[in-house]
This record gives sequence, C-alpha cells and structure tokens, in this order.
Amino acid sequence: MVSLLPASAHAAPARPLPAPALPTPARPAPAAAALPRPDLTALRGVLRTAVNQGAPGAMARLDDRGTVHKAAAGVADRQTRRALSNADRFRIGSVTKTFSAVVLLQLVDEGRLVLDAPVNRYLPGLLPDDRITVRHVLSHRSGLYDYSDDMFARSVSGFEAVRTKVFTYRQLVDRSLRHARTTAPGGAYSYSNTNFVVAGLLIEKLTGQPVATAYRKRVIEPLRLSDTFYVHPGTAVPGRHTHGYLTPDTTGGALVDATRQTVSWAQSAGALISSTKDLDTFLSALLRGRLMSSGSLKEMRRWIPAGGTQSYGLGLRRRTLSCGVSVYGHTGAVQGYYTYAFTSGDGRRSLAALANASNNARLHATMLRTLEAAFCGKDAATRAAVAPQDDAEHPRR
Repeated sequence: MVSLLPASAHAAPARPLPAPALPTPARPAPAAAALPRPDLTALRGVLRTAVNQGAPGAMARLDDRGTVHKAAAGVADRQTRRALSNADRFRIGSVTKTFSAVVLLQLVDEGRLVLDAPVNRYLPGLLPDDRITVRHVLSHRSGLYDYSDDMFARSVSGFEAVRTKVFTYRQLVDRSLRHARTTAPGGAYSYSNTNFVVAGLLIEKLTGQPVATAYRKRVIEPLRLSDTFYVHPGTAVPGRHTHGYLTPDTTGGALVDATRQTVSWAQSAGALISSTKDLDTFLSALLRGRLMSSGSLKEMRRWIPAGGTQSYGLGLRRRTLSCGVSVYGHTGAVQGYYTYAFTSGDGRRSLAALANASNNARLHATMLRTLEAAFCGKDAATRAAVAPQDDAEHPRR
C-alpha cells in the first residue's frame, strides 16, 4: 500500500601514489524556481518497486517551498506488519558525515580550526603523515584505508561480530593504519569511514565535549530537530521507529533484523538517528546558510570528482541528475537502512527517503531514482533508466 499526502609504525604503500588533485571552486546550482515540477506519481512508483525488490518498506518526504508531500509503502516491522510512516525514526548512516562536517566548519568560523592545517597539529601523533590536513580528511583525500571494508567482507557474520561491541575512535583508526594508504595526502577522492572517525576525534578534542553534545548544541537544538539523536553506545532507536533489515550475502537467505546495534564501528561517520522531516530541515538550513558563515559554506562546496555524475566537497555530496539539475546532500548505508537526503542549491526543495533494508545493490540503485522524481519531474524514470546509477559509498552495509 502506498500513501501520498500533501501537507606508531605503519605499512608502506604497496604501489606508487597518484599525484594530488586540487579542488575546484563552488559554482552556483539551479535555483528552485527553475526546477521541473516534481513527479509524485513516479515517486510512489519508485517506493513500490523498492518493496518488490526486497525492502520491507520504503518512504520519502518532499519539502517544496513550503508544500510537503509524504509517501510510504510497505511495513516498518515484519513481525507486527505495522505500516511504515514518515513519522518513524531510523538510522541515517553516512548522512552523519554531513553533521560532523558542519560542526568542524563552525569551529573554523570560531577560529579554533584551520582546514589546511595538519590533523596532527590538533591530535599529535595520531596519523603517520603530517601532510594529511583537516581538508583532506573531510573530502576523503587523506588516503586512509577504510577499516570497515575488512569488517564487513561478509555482511551478516561481520555485522554480528560487531553488533554489540563498543570501540574507541583510536581503535578504529588503528585498524585503518594496519593497511597501506590508498593515495597520497591530497590525492584523488577515495571514500573511507576512517576520515570521519578522525573528524569525531577532532570534534571532541576541540570542543572538549562528546560528539553527542556537539551535535545537540550546535545543530539539533538550534534547528529544533526533535527526531534526531546520537545514542552511541546505546543500541535502541528512541520512540516510534522503523526496524532495519540486513540482506544476507547468500541469495534467498532470510533478512536479519539489524535494528538493535551500537553502530560503534561508525560513530561520527554514521551513527546518528533521524527522520525524513528532520533531514529535510537540516539540509535546507545548511544550503540556505543558516549553519555556518558564507565563507565556510563555500569551502564545503569546493568540489572534487567522486565518480560518474558525483562530486564531493567537505562532508557533502553533489549529484548531477539526468535532467542536468544538481542536488546536494549525502547517502547513508548502515546495516538495515538505506538513506537518501538531498536538497536544491538554494535549499528550497528537499527530499529525504529511506528503504529499511541494506546490502542490496539493486534496491540501492532503485532508491536513487527518488531524486529523479523529486527534482527532474515528468519522464524522470525514462531518463534515469539510461543514466549511470553510480555511488561511491559501498551499498553493502
């Protein structure tokens, strides 16, 4: 059923490292007034397709210049069969990275952090190379290996091994540093959760507070995000929420309810909980300049190539859709949940969408089409069918 309602010594690199790639300056995005009318019928169709492809449920909320449209299909809980609703909270995975980047850029505005300073200036001895800067970390150009690739080489067994574990940030960084780096500092984009674990360490060192407090005081409370929480190392999602289901690696295997977990393997890289309403509010505020100075927002939007039709700034993704419109935000993959949160260049049209299943690449590609329906409008499904459905973030989680 679908509803639609308006309203240390470390290993040396094993191969030559590529030369650095410099960021390009931000360029203006199309204004919301120039956007095609959203295709709500297509949006409903994408959610139905997602359910047919293995997600127990899928939902989306579109905030368009004061008009709200909400759509949902399927169930939030496979046992009770309760219908999925946009009122449900869920784990947002790597959309957390944008929150972490916002906090650090606020610290830049306060004169407490310099983007082009070495990370080791603030965290002495943490990294094996003094050339790795804060900017490199926030743009995935540090070359630090993604420790989660090892953790989740097998999705279900890897998850069950860490479901209730509690890691320190430094334990996660140490896991990364057992491996050769993937690029020279300032080199090509190479997505790694390790970068935003380092971001969490920077937040805690510079604020003298846990990241939970920094998120709450600097983003959650100012924007009145009533559904957004950082509960690590707690395992429960507070209040009304959707269950999340991990698809096993073996075809035909039973879905695993992954709702209860510490997400300690991710922390400041992916452990926040939120809702479609709060994510739309957050991204709209970000692109409208409410969370940092114009100078810091410009730095956040200095883009480097990130594969296919994507670019990456500082904790922020730019996707260019089949109709030529660019949208700004992040995707999130954490066990049981796929999240998609993007807004227009002026923050006046925002989409947040969720499928409550993960480790399903076909489902992930389908859910990316919610962006086409929301920002490209009619015939978006046809264009999206021939457009590359790339995403540099691994959909295995």
